Amino acid sequence: MSRGRRIRLVLGYDGSGFHGFARQEGLRTVQGVLEDELRRMLGVDILVEGSGRTDRGVHARAQVVHFDLPYGPPADRMVHVLRRRLPADLLPRDAGEVDEGFHARFSVVRKTYRYTLDLAPLPSLYWYRFSWHHPEPLDLAAMQEAARHLLGEHDFTSFCAAEARQRDKVRRIDRVEFRQDGSRLHIEFEGNGFLQYMVRILVGTLVKVGRGQERPDRIPLILEARDRRLAGETAPPHGLCLWNVEYPPEYGGKVIDLADDL
Repeated sequence: MSRGRRIRLVLGYDGSGFHGFARQEGLRTVQGVLEDELRRMLGVDILVEGSGRTDRGVHARAQVVHFDLPYGPPADRMVHVLRRRLPADLLPRDAGEVDEGFHARFSVVRKTYRYTLDLAPLPSLYWYRFSWHHPEPLDLAAMQEAARHLLGEHDFTSFCAAEARQRDKVRRIDRVEFRQDGSRLHIEFEGNGFLQYMVRILVGTLVKVGRGQERPDRIPLILEARDRRLAGETAPPHGLCLWNVEYPPEYGGKVIDLADDL
């Protein structure tokens, strides 16, 4: 069968009801739901490739996928068609046709993840599925000092799952930014790639610093040790969101540039 057209689709989803992005037999996943719906639409199997695999319970504002269509609706109609067919917790946001050189994963230049902490005394009825409730006070200045040590290229073995599949643990972080919105504290990490649980462990470590249980100047030592036991806890998945994905200029740069909408 002819490959046809390559479609790039930007998705948002509430990860609460998904067992992660990647298809798993017998479990509800983002890839599985999308592939099943494309099969019902077109009558043929369509392989969906994602920019990365979010874990169970992790959300996305701008996950990017691509797939090849032998036929079907034009790209500018794809969002409208899929919005009518997909469940409410899986939202197609943008679609376009790209050349065969584009790959949702391998063409990525950098990604942005956002982690949200809710620092209010009581958890929010509206944010409890999208934030880690942490009512104890945190030393924000100490957390910012610790975060500066994470910038640049490092081996992040200490800050990833012990069972992480990637052999090369070297990644580059270009930006760590703290944004306060009322009782919520958003921490954004932008870099060229992230290991399994990496952002959640970084957040757990920064929170440990904020509690006064770890010194900011120990971050370089933890990095050098390459020992997961020295870093902080793994923060809960529901506070994490894949916020944006960036591609080379010929593919449009950052895929979404909207005001905060979560």
